[in-house]
Amino acid sequence: MPLSTGEQLASLSALLAARREGILVAWRKMDRADPEQTTGRALTLGQFLDHIPSILDAFEFKLRSRPGGANAQAADREKKEEGVKHGLHRWQQGYRLKELIGECGHLQLCVFEELKRIVAAQPELEHETLLEAHRELIHLINDTICESAGQYQRMQQAEAAGRVRDLTDALATVNELEKRRVTLIHQAVHDLNSDVLGVSLAANLVTRADLEEAERVESAKFLQRAVSGLNGMLGELMELARLEAGQDKRKIGDFDAADLIVKLCDVLQPLARERRLFLQTEGTAHLAVEGDADKVRRLAQNLLVNALKYTADGGVTVSWGEEKENWWLMVTDTGPGLQSESGQSLKAGLQEATASAKESDEQSAASQGEASHVLAAPKDASLPTEAAHDQPGEGIGLSIVKRLCELLDASLEIASAADEGTTFRVVFPFRYPTAHATP
Repeated sequence: MPLSTGEQLASLSALLAARREGILVAWRKMDRADPEQTTGRALTLGQFLDHIPSILDAFEFKLRSRPGGANAQAADREKKEEGVKHGLHRWQQGYRLKELIGECGHLQLCVFEELKRIVAAQPELEHETLLEAHRELIHLINDTICESAGQYQRMQQAEAAGRVRDLTDALATVNELEKRRVTLIHQAVHDLNSDVLGVSLAANLVTRADLEEAERVESAKFLQRAVSGLNGMLGELMELARLEAGQDKRKIGDFDAADLIVKLCDVLQPLARERRLFLQTEGTAHLAVEGDADKVRRLAQNLLVNALKYTADGGVTVSWGEEKENWWLMVTDTGPGLQSESGQSLKAGLQEATASAKESDEQSAASQGEASHVLAAPKDASLPTEAAHDQPGEGIGLSIVKRLCELLDASLEIASAADEGTTFRVVFPFRYPTAHATP
């Protein structure tokens, strides 16, 4: 007696499950062969696979479930939930949206090719069964793209518009994005106006004939600090504008990352001493890597200066090392921890993405008998309950770091807790596809 369509789909599900490893290997190979897919090449196997195995689990579960039944609905929900996690993780890893959609297309091709091989080896499978399997495959990729790209877009919007989580339609997306840009500019102008007012007052004081010499010297010092702050703010705004406009290209070459970081820390030691903080380094004496040394220095400097600026007691530790196909830079401070409020969703999103990355990486590492290196959330990850706000320029600095990570195919991880401090970990590729890649 021939098997029913449901029984044939269940058999097909089991055959696909048995070929899971081959599908995933073929998927990674196809993705790496695509010259447009550069970010994924810097990831370990576990980081690359991410939540895709769970999405395939749901797909196979759907094949062996009665269409329209509770099990099929549960499988659809699982696909969507894992797709959201996948999009969040890819955003944190520095993927471009085009790469995210491209890898989903590669996955579809690999599963389709596997279905073709199964059909060739199982001629008893009926045409209706194959149509249903292909229909579910289309649903799988459609759901994965929609949910992953949707979550990716929400995180980009959150970075620009605060705690905006849902996209209702294209117009709302544009409006919210524009609103956040106006808010960012307004905040920056407010900070600039404060600096300009300070400069003006100090300049007026310095020119007064009846001013005591000691007061004149103090006013001159304040004037110098204010002008310096003003120039710094304008410089950061200009740098962020260039990065967002895509005008900054990466220039790949060989350099010693350890030497670069040590020299940067030497330059910043006076700032640490002025604030009575320690600034210490931990890492190998040499670390030969490939990348854009200038942009790595700018990224590290942003993290270090912010850490020193907003840490009141203790200090900052900078460490580095290598991990399979990657190298990493870590900046840990003893500050108050990242503040949390409606306008700071970039930080919240990065912490959520880091937690998601930790979850999937732990599963992959355990299956290979290894340990996950993704930052773990502190035991007490609670944030201050009192009113919190960004220091002037802090949000701009973190946005610059995120943009530089995207430009360098690097992932950015954050772990933070109240009164324990904050750790930033940036994972860079050791090598890039070509010596002159400029996405």
